[in-house]
Amino acid sequence: MKVSRRDFIQVGTAAASACAVSAQSPRRDAAEAGLASINLDPNQRILLRGGTIVSMDPAVGDFVQGDILIQGKKIAAVGTNVKTPGPAPRVIDASNTILIPGFIDCHRHSWEGVLRRIIPNGDIAKYTATTHQGFAQYYRPRDMYIGNLITALGCIDAGITCIIDNSHNSRSAAHSDAALQALFDSGIRAVHASGPPQREPWDHQWPQDLERLRKRFFSSDDQLVTLRMFSGLDRENYRAARKLGLRITTEFQGAAAAATLEQFWEEKLLGPDITYNHCGGLTDRAWQRIRESGGTVDVCPRSDPQYGLGDGLPAFQQALDHGIRPGLSVDNEVSYGTDMFTEMRVVFNIQRAFATNRRVNGDANPPRMVNVRDVLECGTVNGAACAGLTAKCGTLSPGKEADIVMIRTDDFNLYPSNNALGTVVAAADIKNVDTVIIGGVIRKSGGKMIGVNWSRLRPQIDESRNYLFQKAGYKLDIFSA
Repeated sequence: MKVSRRDFIQVGTAAASACAVSAQSPRRDAAEAGLASINLDPNQRILLRGGTIVSMDPAVGDFVQGDILIQGKKIAAVGTNVKTPGPAPRVIDASNTILIPGFIDCHRHSWEGVLRRIIPNGDIAKYTATTHQGFAQYYRPRDMYIGNLITALGCIDAGITCIIDNSHNSRSAAHSDAALQALFDSGIRAVHASGPPQREPWDHQWPQDLERLRKRFFSSDDQLVTLRMFSGLDRENYRAARKLGLRITTEFQGAAAAATLEQFWEEKLLGPDITYNHCGGLTDRAWQRIRESGGTVDVCPRSDPQYGLGDGLPAFQQALDHGIRPGLSVDNEVSYGTDMFTEMRVVFNIQRAFATNRRVNGDANPPRMVNVRDVLECGTVNGAACAGLTAKCGTLSPGKEADIVMIRTDDFNLYPSNNALGTVVAAADIKNVDTVIIGGVIRKSGGKMIGVNWSRLRPQIDESRNYLFQKAGYKLDIFSA
């Protein structure tokens, strides 16, 4: 019997059959998905010439018109009229563009990629029923691969060069392998935060499987994809992560979580290796503990209001009030789109509204209204801190890896560009993302993705979605409320 979307959400707890499907070979997965292998030439030299540069590094500065030299995977030089002695570099005309560090999305449930906008009006109950209690239980390893892949490619297209992939549907070792392989195949920089499913059935291979994952996929720290743990406030899990030398991401909000955090503080279980997502409804003491322990914070400008999490507002101002510079995240795509431009604009406007409201209602010490540079810092520099990757990305600095986004300023919606930071934060969107470079590899050029055969990938996405809908008995209604 077919059920409606509404019925599906209400009965999302229906029992699932176990999926013990083995993942395919990595190269076969990539080839079937229409991905070409793009290898980095360690001796390559690329000169991005004549663009407006917003480096986000005070030591480097910004340039009305400047150049960036890439050597291999790293930024070799940033400045005006950069000299290029030695072999002639490949020159890319960056005139009429703004060059910024790639955006960093600090919190994304990538496996949900084929469920894009399925519940545009969803709250947290509908989200849980649709994902964890609904489709999640039917996922094969292949569906994990496709979900992660389409999410990662969508991120690259939008100028997001790095994501923290909070993966909480690895129902078997094969599911984890497939999720990771998709990140490697996509070419994105990613932190795979491996966590357990939130509902049966699954193999209960986690967290012990983290050691196997580390040995299989992470023999080197010098690669685009890294590993961490995704867990709630759990003493044994935290100890297991630290035994393996892994950082930790936790979903964290509300008074009860704040009380547990205080216990963790007393037991000396908090540290700078923890990133906290959401952080709504926390006490001042909890914020103090996060700051004093050196933890990083990711706020969710759209997710928290959309799903009614915490106190309903992103915890951006609370983080600032307690001396913490947060990163930003999209969270998921089951209700809205993938870009960081919107996240920046939402948090910019909410914070300024909140600051004004406090001032006009008699607050003797209202917060300063943030500016566009503050918000771009959240989407780049602070994101790198959340990812534990400040040595590799987040700014356009010589010695860091070349994660660079070029935004066209001569498009109809942006021309004339009278303020570089205002153009990026307040006006640009995905269609203005001309070029995306990750670790020195060009992944998007001239507004087109490189190495992706869309006509071959689309049938793979359709097969995955159709399989999940069929298994769940879900009838698609594209006009559903």
